[in-house]
Amino acid sequence: MSVSMPPEEGDTYTYERTFTTEDVNQFGEVSGDQQEIHTEPDEEGHLVVQGLLTATLPTKIGGDLSYIARTMKFDFLQPVYTGNTIRCEWTNKTVEEQEDRYTITSSVVCQNEDEETVMEAQIDGLIWKEQ
Repeated sequence: MSVSMPPEEGDTYTYERTFTTEDVNQFGEVSGDQQEIHTEPDEEGHLVVQGLLTATLPTKIGGDLSYIARTMKFDFLQPVYTGNTIRCEWTNKTVEEQEDRYTITSSVVCQNEDEETVMEAQIDGLIWKEQ
């Protein structure tokens, strides 16, 4: 897959998702991360969402862009709970055009419904040009 419009510095993309108990259970089965905080509900009936499950938000955006990640650095700042809607905003910080690709550095901020930042990320990668 290749990009149809050249990426530019400052391009911003968003994706929003509400994590469910089923999401946490399935991710726990696949990843093996089944700590008690991910399997035993708190007093309000919520589970803590695995950090790497939260990190699938920018992964979704990257997939939509046909972005090939080379490095990813995540900072998990606050817990995410089932039932929380998380909004992820991805911004291209640098775009360097090469003969066959665009090399891109992006920053990501994910916030909960109270506009508290729950995760930040720096992602370096590329998007292939059309062949």
